[in-house]
Amino acid sequence: MTDRNKHLEDIDRKIIWHPFTQMKEYIEEKPLIIERGEGSYLIDINGKKYLDGVASLWVTTHGHRRLEIDEAIIAQVKKISHSTLLGISNVPAVELAEKLSKILPAGLEKVFYSDNGSTAVEISLKISFQYWKQKYPSLPPRTKFVCLNNGYHGDTLGAVSVGGIDLFHELYRPLIFQSYKAPSPYCYRCELGLSYPDCGIACADELEKIISADRENIAALILEPMVQGAGGMIVFPQGYLKKAREICTKNKILMITDEVAVGFGRTGKMFACEHENVAPDIMAMSKSITGGYLPLAVTATTPEIFSAFLGGYAEFKTFFHGHTYTGNPLACAAAIASLDIFEREKLIEKLQPKIDLFKSLLERFKKLQYAGDVRQLGMIAGIELVSDKKTKEPFPLEMKMGYRVIDIAREKGAILRPLGNVIVLMPPLSISESELAQLLDITFNSIKEVTE
Repeated sequence: MTDRNKHLEDIDRKIIWHPFTQMKEYIEEKPLIIERGEGSYLIDINGKKYLDGVASLWVTTHGHRRLEIDEAIIAQVKKISHSTLLGISNVPAVELAEKLSKILPAGLEKVFYSDNGSTAVEISLKISFQYWKQKYPSLPPRTKFVCLNNGYHGDTLGAVSVGGIDLFHELYRPLIFQSYKAPSPYCYRCELGLSYPDCGIACADELEKIISADRENIAALILEPMVQGAGGMIVFPQGYLKKAREICTKNKILMITDEVAVGFGRTGKMFACEHENVAPDIMAMSKSITGGYLPLAVTATTPEIFSAFLGGYAEFKTFFHGHTYTGNPLACAAAIASLDIFEREKLIEKLQPKIDLFKSLLERFKKLQYAGDVRQLGMIAGIELVSDKKTKEPFPLEMKMGYRVIDIAREKGAILRPLGNVIVLMPPLSISESELAQLLDITFNSIKEVTE
């Protein structure tokens, strides 16, 4: 090891506080420090290559160092790297807004920029509350939100308030507002003890009971459409999302869809809502919007909601929310270049055979002795490891089965990150078929080596 590499490792252990990482264990281990990327691969400071099995936390779309996005950012740097969006605009922000307006679900015609998924959600919640307050000023304000168990919408306090993962959120309960929690459409571990499809999607009926009981005080339902990401890559049963939209419409509350993790091709559609032809009232987007290059987020909404914020200066109907780097020109330029690739290469259409291959390659995982459930939609998969297939008994947390699997995978040349006992696969959409097969071979053999 070179002196430079040893210095980097020492400084990393000594100074950096890593997110979602038990630092006591981290500082006792040899850190992995990435220096470069090429296509589907990450390359560490020692020159070792790894397949990027989770798209650098679900964001990398077209691979690392995609020439068109590199050049778009460089060209923008030569013009201007940042200019505020408070009261003025910039060219890339305008051009990206126009592009988004052509691909968003029907009715979503207004976009509000921010810089990450949590803020996109936070904005969605604040818009929902303020909409009802300003649209119907004579009525009591709507202060309640409905979310799903196992849901995850980010780490700011508003986003945590509508989160449904106790491991992440319970600690902060004294700091957050209360929300209604509806059953998760988690068929493998149904909260109602039922089985799909005989259940008739009873979890949606429970959702409706919660909403109808207090609809006058509820501003919105928020959910991740089709796949609950951090909850364990939980894939919705067919029909649930559509029923949720119908429930919101019937009870006259807003529907917020959090497309932060599932948007921009991840599920095989540009947006996950499209699987059931659902158009929300508000939609949060981030992660893959720039192809995984730069932080950018968008909260999109309807002209009807936007209209409630229009008024004279002294009426104070303004949406008093903003971020310094809102509509950053560099990030917007990257997003435009990414969307150009989608359009030029007909990426969604060309992705379908790869999704079919992904699905077929996952079949053999179902035969593994300790693979309880294998879930997949588009280029997203979750392999839930259990200690007993018949009882669905999970491995005890202290066994760290997920992390043991990814440690072996790393030795074999792939970077993965688990969600507890769930092994997540979410590679760049640009991954080649041979690389995809290699990634699944590594994952399969790593699970087998650890569990059997």
